[in-house]
Amino acid sequence: MTPQPATHPWLTSLQTELDGLETALLQGDATGVERASARVQGVLQKAPKATVFSAPGHAALREQMHSAAQRLGRLRQAVLRASAQSQRAVHSLLPGQAQPTYGHMAGPSSTGGAGRAFLAA
Repeated sequence: MTPQPATHPWLTSLQTELDGLETALLQGDATGVERASARVQGVLQKAPKATVFSAPGHAALREQMHSAAQRLGRLRQAVLRASAQSQRAVHSLLPGQAQPTYGHMAGPSSTGGAGRAFLAA
C-alpha cells in the first residue's frame, strides 16, 4: 500500500475555505457566498512562494495545487452564474432600479466632456 503524500497546510486551509464556498453556493446563501469568497481571497493572498511547490520531489503537491486551482475555477464560475441570476431577478422585479454598470450616467460630466471623446475614439 502506497502512503498518501502529505498535504501542504496552505492547501488544506484553501480546500477548507473552498468547501465553505461550495456549501454556501449549494444552499443559495448569498451572504454566505460573499463571506466565503472573502475567506478564500484571504487564503489566496497568503499563498506560499511557487518554489515550495516546484521543488524536486514535490510532484504530489503540484498535483494537489493543480486540483485546487481547477476547483477554484469551477466555483468561481458558479459564483458568477449565481450573481448573474440574482441580477436578472432584481431587474425583472424592479426594472427601474437596475442600472447598467457601464451605461450612460445622467448629469454633467466631471471631465467636461473630454472623457467621452476619448472613449469614442
